Amino acid sequence: MPTKQFFILVLTLLLFILFLPICTLAQKSYTVQGRIINEKGEAVEYVQIGIPKHNIGTVSTADGHFKINVPGDTLEFHHISYQVGYYPVSGAADDVVIVLKEQELPPVVLIAGETKEKYLVRAGANILGNKGGISIVLASENFKGEELGSIAHAKKPFLVKNIILTIRSNSIKGCIASINIYRIEGKNEKFDNVLAKPIYFNIPVSQNPQRFNIQPEDVIMLEPGRYFIAFQIVDCDKEALKAYLAMPEKEQQSHRMSLETAIYFKSSYSREIALGKMHHIPVNIGVAVKGLEYQ
Repeated sequence: MPTKQFFILVLTLLLFILFLPICTLAQKSYTVQGRIINEKGEAVEYVQIGIPKHNIGTVSTADGHFKINVPGDTLEFHHISYQVGYYPVSGAADDVVIVLKEQELPPVVLIAGETKEKYLVRAGANILGNKGGISIVLASENFKGEELGSIAHAKKPFLVKNIILTIRSNSIKGCIASINIYRIEGKNEKFDNVLAKPIYFNIPVSQNPQRFNIQPEDVIMLEPGRYFIAFQIVDCDKEALKAYLAMPEKEQQSHRMSLETAIYFKSSYSREIALGKMHHIPVNIGVAVKGLEYQ
């Protein structure tokens, strides 16, 4: 027969399990701010910062500065040109310096032989025309750097010459976006970066469609395989965003701080690198890639 001590032990364990979520919710948060540099002492722009298990994240500024409110845990710093950086949070800090090491990518090998101009991936079928689209709304100063894009299949070696994207409307002042390319590996769909640095471009405010034909400065050679061509908003006019967020909620019409693309009928991904999140979605934003296929 169980003893009195046994029942006390069971009750203690039950109370511990019951109050564990409350203790977790009451976990203290700290404000951490600082700057991110490389090994040469140069600022690193638009680094994605987050703690995946807490769903907390942000993107650093163009001059590498960041500020984030987090519980005591390990911050991760992601940028495609550098290795992942880490910072264990044990208290508030206002002058943290994060040094990122350069990412070592294999050298680009150019192939001799005949080539044929073609699209690696086209936008796809615009399923709603001008009646609807995918809206990206900035609803916080700490937007988390979500990536959207298109899936491409290279059957032969492919040299990227043009990356084409249409933005239907944009009301985000000072909007800067990036294009990244990842090779998708294995059944677990590991994303390996293939660019030495992100491709940045400005998106002016306009309620009319804008077609961007981006010609990369670097040589981008894709080996046969499957790729994710990703679009991401990395920056905006911070003062305009603060003014919008300071408005009464009923006056915060999302179209005043949003970007819209058309909806294309091809499956793709929604991805937040610093939060470790990736979701399959049945549509995409119509990124097209044109170049030379080696025969």
